[in-house]
Amino acid sequence: MPRHRIRRSALSVSVTATVLLAVSAAGGAYLTGRWPDHAPAAVASVSSVSPAATAPAAARTSEEPVVDLDTELAGAVEPLLTGADAATLSVAVLDSGSGARAVYGGADTTYDTASIVKVDILAALLLRAQDEKRELTAGERGHAVAMIEKSDNDSATALLAAVGGAAGLDAANERFGLTATTAAHAWGLTRTTAADQLTLLAAVFGTDTDTGLSADSRTYLRGLMAGVEADQQWGVSAAGSGWALKNGWMPRTATGLWNINSIGQVKFDGHTYLVAVLSGGQQTKESGIALVESAAKAAVGVLKAAG
Repeated sequence: MPRHRIRRSALSVSVTATVLLAVSAAGGAYLTGRWPDHAPAAVASVSSVSPAATAPAAARTSEEPVVDLDTELAGAVEPLLTGADAATLSVAVLDSGSGARAVYGGADTTYDTASIVKVDILAALLLRAQDEKRELTAGERGHAVAMIEKSDNDSATALLAAVGGAAGLDAANERFGLTATTAAHAWGLTRTTAADQLTLLAAVFGTDTDTGLSADSRTYLRGLMAGVEADQQWGVSAAGSGWALKNGWMPRTATGLWNINSIGQVKFDGHTYLVAVLSGGQQTKESGIALVESAAKAAVGVLKAAG
């Protein structure tokens, strides 16, 4: 997984301004991160301007130090784990406008999804319905609403069967561009990474039709994620407003510890961010929620500071 770096400038207030500053004699900053090779191109490219080709020699030699966004995110998140005992955490965040992206926790470190997999299940169902050139049935829509807004488990089981079980979900995920997610018949035990969840969110909230979901399918799924019940509106929503999300929480029988996860979209200070936070080994549901919310805010803060 490539790291994502920017060149910082205190004068940079947007990606466009950043690129312009990079080609000026005053020096400046520009984004050098890129969307990973395996993921859909769900965001606009940063710029077609080549600073090296257009900037005067003096400006090129006065470029400011490159900042690694993954390292910045690690610096913001790791202190949150102090005193968290056995808790583990992985975070991925994307600025939908600029394409700036950062991941913490290991690109190959997987976590149990718990109920965040319900977004994946519904995305797979919508993709299947598109392939069959049909709308969702009344029964499927009823299950979809209950599964996302209420986190109803029986509805998730029914819709997983409708997409062809774990094998059907894996097949859909291959089309979405997920490379490290393995579906399970006991759907809450599906294993995934924060980076893969960011790819899934890009399929749901992006605009690139190559990811498979139509505009109508995306609108439908986003609407349900924006309407989760009041007691489930925690998680990545702490990082901004205008949120649409799905959370997952699951105690482990063997240890008594909790998996607490949150994925979704938030808006903050004129930017739109996709955020995925996965965690394990939480002592309580409440402490896990607090950690996930702090991590989401830290992740958005890192990209915001980067401009």
